[in-house]
Amino acid sequence: MIGIELITDEIPPLKHTDTGEKALLWMDEFKVNHLSVLKGESFVGLVSEDDLLDKADLSYTLTELFSHLPRPYVKGTSHVYEVLNLASIDHLTVVPVLDEEENYLGNISISNLMQNIAATGSIKEAGGIIVLEMSDTDYSLAQISQIVESENAKILSSFITSSEMSKNLELTLKINQLELGRVIKALERYDYHVKASFQRNSYHDDLKDRYDELMNYLNI
Repeated sequence: MIGIELITDEIPPLKHTDTGEKALLWMDEFKVNHLSVLKGESFVGLVSEDDLLDKADLSYTLTELFSHLPRPYVKGTSHVYEVLNLASIDHLTVVPVLDEEENYLGNISISNLMQNIAATGSIKEAGGIIVLEMSDTDYSLAQISQIVESENAKILSSFITSSEMSKNLELTLKINQLELGRVIKALERYDYHVKASFQRNSYHDDLKDRYDELMNYLNI
């Protein structure tokens, strides 16, 4: 997915001649904290709810209220990861999209984008999750995939998180199996540290079934 494919028509841009009152009204209507501002077809910048609430009189136009607005944006050819990175760094609810000449193309709603990502097959498909912790020098997705596949399982998706406070990274794996015991044991045999796992536990399911059977027997 790239920027131009993620544009939503549900959130229109403001004009630089619109008032601060109108900007806040639209933010409330579209459930966002940011809106793009245009002068003609040119992208002026992004106005935020916080910036507007700092102003004493919102009856003035955006041009009168702000001599300068921040200009975060992505290109139409930018990958979805770039969109998410910009939204995360600047805490944006809306990301403007521009073409190579910096002409305005539209807005990306981060709320809609997250819904689209959540609807992808790798997230919706049934399976379990394993979180591995390792140093960056020990990271090899190819080797980890081989270990997982040796247990007749497959990795549906993966992502890495890291902290500036640690040299280690966390690798989160979505596996196409609900029972992860064999995969976890295989990873541990290769000295991978399994920090967490999220799965259906057959032992606890069996224990609950036996408990329910006992309660039914005692009620007879």
